[in-house]
Amino acid sequence: MDRQDEAPQDREVESATVQLDSSDTALEQLVVAALRSVYDPEIPVNIYDLGLIYVVHIDEHSVVNVQMTLTAPACPVAGTLPGQVENVLRQVEGVRDASVELVWDPPWDQERMSEEARLTLGML
Repeated sequence: MDRQDEAPQDREVESATVQLDSSDTALEQLVVAALRSVYDPEIPVNIYDLGLIYVVHIDEHSVVNVQMTLTAPACPVAGTLPGQVENVLRQVEGVRDASVELVWDPPWDQERMSEEARLTLGML
């Protein structure tokens, strides 16, 4: 069975629960690395390990669609962080285009954070 025929699934990637949906695992790894290069300006943890990324979908044309959230609806970077993420993703070799959708359901909570993020923030 071709991977693109499979239903999307939740895969645990280094303790961060993200729904990854792609048929190109090499590109997927580059996209995750790019997401890990973006940091919340108020928290010294990248947005991927912080658990702000909910879905990463890469279609057959190498277009990346991301659903992400913020730690709170009133987050001061709500107007700029999604655009910053789009720009970072568009710079990944092999990505044709990228879009980021800001979602609020389910609400973010600390359980979404990776173990490394919790350790960095002194929560373990």
